[in-house]
Amino acid sequence: QVQLAESGGGWVQAGGSLRLSCALSGRTFEINVWAWYRQPPGQQRELIATITNGNYTHYRDSVKGRFTISKNAAKDTMWLQMDSLAPEDTAVYYCNAKSLLTDSDYWGQGSQVAVSS
Repeated sequence: QVQLAESGGGWVQAGGSLRLSCALSGRTFEINVWAWYRQPPGQQRELIATITNGNYTHYRDSVKGRFTISKNAAKDTMWLQMDSLAPEDTAVYYCNAKSLLTDSDYWGQGSQVAVSS
């Protein structure tokens, strides 16, 4: 099992920045992909960024160039740096870790991000 605990988030004006953190514990050695999802109000959860063991990153088009996903070498902490935030970025943000070995998905508790115009 792997446990994820998020921190960060909050309220910010449009154009501002926020940084989300996610601490992993437990069997972190089995994790192959780290990711951030978000769920805007009244909408489905959507994948916004991923990073692999080899540090390859991929972003949803709507956040490309504004958001940056990263993780530390110990693979027990991940971050999402969010710049140039816009009201449409308002959502609950979730960190996620995937194990291809066990075909498991692990989730953080969610962090509310609210962007005002």
